[in-house]
Amino acid sequence: MTFSIRRVLFSELTFWLVICGIGLYFLYPLRKSLRFGIDLVGGTYLTLEVEVDKAVDAELIGRLQGIESKLKLARKFPTSMVVEKEAIVITFDSMQGAQEAARVLKSRESQLEQKVENNILTLRFSQQMTQRIKDEAVQSNIQVLRSRLDRLSVADIPIARQGEKNIIIELPDVSDPQAAREMIGRAAQLEFRLVDKIGPSEDDILYDLDGELPADKEILPGESNDGRPEYYLVQKYTDITGRLLKDARPAFGGQTGVEPIVHFEFNEEGAEKFYEVTSKNYGRMLAIVLDREVISAPRINAAIRGSGEISGNFTADSAKTLALLLKSGSFVAPVTFEEERQIGPSLGHESIRQGLTSCLIGLGLLLVFSIFYYNLSGLFAFFALVYNLILILLGIAWLRATLTLPGIAGMVLTVGMAIDASILIFERIKEELLQGITVRKAVQVGFSGAMKVILDANITTFIVGIILYHFGTGPIQGFAVTMMLGIIATLIATLFFLRSIFKFILNNFDIQQLKI
Repeated sequence: MTFSIRRVLFSELTFWLVICGIGLYFLYPLRKSLRFGIDLVGGTYLTLEVEVDKAVDAELIGRLQGIESKLKLARKFPTSMVVEKEAIVITFDSMQGAQEAARVLKSRESQLEQKVENNILTLRFSQQMTQRIKDEAVQSNIQVLRSRLDRLSVADIPIARQGEKNIIIELPDVSDPQAAREMIGRAAQLEFRLVDKIGPSEDDILYDLDGELPADKEILPGESNDGRPEYYLVQKYTDITGRLLKDARPAFGGQTGVEPIVHFEFNEEGAEKFYEVTSKNYGRMLAIVLDREVISAPRINAAIRGSGEISGNFTADSAKTLALLLKSGSFVAPVTFEEERQIGPSLGHESIRQGLTSCLIGLGLLLVFSIFYYNLSGLFAFFALVYNLILILLGIAWLRATLTLPGIAGMVLTVGMAIDASILIFERIKEELLQGITVRKAVQVGFSGAMKVILDANITTFIVGIILYHFGTGPIQGFAVTMMLGIIATLIATLFFLRSIFKFILNNFDIQQLKI
């Protein structure tokens, strides 16, 4: 025996044990260091429907002002222009006026299909273009949802498209699910519209208009400074919206200087458009509209270019929430809640218990098998498996990945696969010992000789894991992550940790024979 404290402290085995100790320190307690999926800790399962037809209408509204300008240049003046049912409907005094307008717009609005019936010109996108806009609306809403939920500290949750216009969301173990639900359902569509009239009710405004609401105007609700209901006659369409914002943040200001407000900044395009509106409408009121409700309507006292503020009956929390919503972006199309299911934590606890039980049973059977076939070397292989599991959990915690029930299944599968690497090494060592070479040389050749086969088998499986993660969603991705982490952990535990155990034994004890 050549045992010494110095040799122990500076051995490879000590290094890997220190790594293991650090990993256990960061993993404890396990419940706080790991993210668990909805199937393990419960939570809320939501299905949203995107009103994709309104995304097409919004795209058409964006083109409305340009079409109106082109018609004015050609001295064609329609009696009304409205967007409805995924089409721009333009009405003229005569059929001849509609036909002449169609000729003007044919070359300048080539993406819009035309149809003239009597004195009405109808413009709409092609079926292919309409479908593309709808698809992009769903994908854009998914990105907005990810941005909002990240800011709620519930990142790494599954958000995926389902069918043509549905989005599914899983909120696992969220501390305030109601707040998350409100954030998800809020459209946060910010608009700036010029005000024509203000009245205490819709009827009062309509009375001043002789009962007829112009096609390019609409009445929106709001509140006066003293909290009384108030109604505003505003432009129906505007191209100054929240999509032109560069930043939004909560602040204090207003008339008192300590009133909670939301400060916003436009991007370059928004700054130019805002300056044009404010410079040409001095003295008029400009309504700040959020989700079709007037938040405030300040009077334009000067031309404003790059920034402004939204004031109202805000609290510090509501101002912060509104700033977050505006910064994360508004939905391209509104969403509605189609389904909401609550998954209790009791099911999750049972899943965790069964998953851990299966892991323990698998480890126990592998321990018996390893010792029965490979004696003391089999015990070393079992230590490598435990080390393997610790590395997997540490990897999941470091990546902030979500551990799901399929993920636990991936861990169990990894444990079963990991023993194969040890068997390949042990069988190669056996072959070398049968040829009469020394124990130290047999161990060295056993690890180096089996390395190529082990790497080949694990790399091919790792490629499959990459494909599963790329094309899968939710539970499938959880399974793929744990399987890929398991493969990396297997290579470390087998090719380095297990070998360090053998090297430690051979360097500190006089081993002449090895039963394996």
